[in-house]
Amino acid sequence: MNNIPRLLNIAQVKERTALGKTAIYARIKLGTFPAPVRLSQRCSRWREEEVSNWIMGEHGT
Repeated sequence: MNNIPRLLNIAQVKERTALGKTAIYARIKLGTFPAPVRLSQRCSRWREEEVSNWIMGEHGT
């Protein structure tokens, strides 16, 4: 069993959510989208599970 979370880059998040970069960061600022994990000063990634949960909450039935 793998307990290491899969991390997504901005391109993968954009593809999965059909949102642009500006819309993603605007929603993060509003608190309506998962914040990224800062891996370094210039590297951010999103937890796949959090993005998937957001998609299901926004578009799921």
